Amino acid sequence: MQRTIVCSFLLAVNLAFLPGLHAQPAAAPAAATLPTTYDPRRDPDADLILAITQARATHRNVFIEVGGSWCVWCKYMDTFFAKRKDMQALLNDNYVVLKVNMSRENENKAFLAKLPKITGYPHIFIVVIGPNGNSLVSQSTNVLEDGDVSYDKGKFTLFLQRYKPVP
Repeated sequence: MQRTIVCSFLLAVNLAFLPGLHAQPAAAPAAATLPTTYDPRRDPDADLILAITQARATHRNVFIEVGGSWCVWCKYMDTFFAKRKDMQALLNDNYVVLKVNMSRENENKAFLAKLPKITGYPHIFIVVIGPNGNSLVSQSTNVLEDGDVSYDKGKFTLFLQRYKPVP
């Protein structure tokens, strides 16, 4: 099956347009957890505030994966990380992972309208937590594929290393 090629781009923008990203959020309850699946019932604005709070507390950035349970390449990404413990460690050691649902059941239009346009799924956004504010990286995942039914370990490693927190 051939996928439509989507031009990838990296866009660094100030996240002032998203609520609560510059102040230390206090609204997130201590017991709150982030979704590990694409859950259409979740509030991505609240989840993002929680993810940024966790990222600041642990000196990591936020890895936002937008997709859905209908998305075969989202499943490939889950498998990619599950089968490669070193990649899973690279991701989890440097990023707080947030999955945002986009499906017929809940398109999360209001949340996604605040972000750069997505032309294919899954799509990755990285919130880079900085001392003078946050910035956003937007990345189509097709450039990280291996040309078959998975992702290229070398390409994904370079991508994750490029945006991991600077000590």
